[in-house]
Amino acid sequence: MVSIGMVLSGCSSSTSGAPSASASASVAVPQIDAASFTADFSVMKQLTDLAKKGKGLIGVLLPDTTTSTRYVQYDAPYLKQAFEAAGLASTDFKIDNANGSAATMQTQAEADINAGASVLLVDPLDAGSGAAIEAAARAAGAAVIDYDRLTTGGPADRYYVSFDNVKVGQLIGQGEVQCVADWNVATPHVLIMDGDPSDNNATLFAQGYNGVLAPKFSSGWVKVGEPAGTWTPSIAATTFQQQYTAHPDINAVVTPNDDNANAVIAVLKSNNIPAKTFPTTGQDASLPGLQNILTGYQCGTVYKPIYLEAQAAAALAIYLRAGVTPPSSLANATTMDTKLNKSITSVYTTPVWVTSANMAATVVKDGAVTAAKLCAGNVAAACTAAGIS
Repeated sequence: MVSIGMVLSGCSSSTSGAPSASASASVAVPQIDAASFTADFSVMKQLTDLAKKGKGLIGVLLPDTTTSTRYVQYDAPYLKQAFEAAGLASTDFKIDNANGSAATMQTQAEADINAGASVLLVDPLDAGSGAAIEAAARAAGAAVIDYDRLTTGGPADRYYVSFDNVKVGQLIGQGEVQCVADWNVATPHVLIMDGDPSDNNATLFAQGYNGVLAPKFSSGWVKVGEPAGTWTPSIAATTFQQQYTAHPDINAVVTPNDDNANAVIAVLKSNNIPAKTFPTTGQDASLPGLQNILTGYQCGTVYKPIYLEAQAAAALAIYLRAGVTPPSSLANATTMDTKLNKSITSVYTTPVWVTSANMAATVVKDGAVTAAKLCAGNVAAACTAAGIS
């Protein structure tokens, strides 16, 4: 197995991106729009001719199974479905999960590069290891796509596919404000709990919700604190318990995802805090998060329809694999890499704030969760009240 360092030193220094477009000059280039993807994956069928012209493996590197359950439940199967809907064979793409190990992801990347990958789709565990993997891929002539998380300091000519993460944070902040009003929290004493500071998404989320909440803190709300962030639920639970012990006046928490919210809610329940009195927030539309919303322990969650993100990433990869510049209707945004001080060409899809009021029309309708699983056990009555069956 060739190491990342050897790949960097032993391969071509070309930084031209995807394979040459000349090989695909005769292919009619479909003008896919980032807003056009649907739950039935039908838009991907417009890429079948382009997929036939492309060459090389599309390698997908996902980070773990613990910081969010989404990578196993949604990302991997949706990416597979998107590639197959565009006509790619199972030998044309490979989806790996690093199970929380940067060394494992490096090994997986080396295997893809040695197998002749023409596109690498990377959701790194941290920016440093991700940037090294991406530099090796570019040195080998493969195009690079940051998936979901921006790899700050990565190659300047890479692409990025995600949701508008500042908007995600704004929805979290707006949800907290609405919930404080709905749950009659007279004088909010708010603890802000961030995601892992090494994750650029967490930084963007915080930019969004802090921007929404700043005027509230200037006009009567109390910001109790903003401790060091994490994506590990057990650490989030410990952090919250310590803060709640030190500041028993805390009566609302901004939590950056459903798994961290679930950890906080477990502490609240152990302290006999009743439902609909202590606002918490989240994102990812996980099953526990949705159930916490229905039972009154979480205000809402940002639903990021991963089938949209997966199709956008797969479509972008197919353009690059064929050596074709993706249309501006797909590459519809730019994202600043603060380490490079450079804007990265990006594809943004649209997040949605989900509460009990619109859960049936969003996550349930889309099939992101089944009513049978959502409404199991003591959640049944709440599902009925929310019109979910």
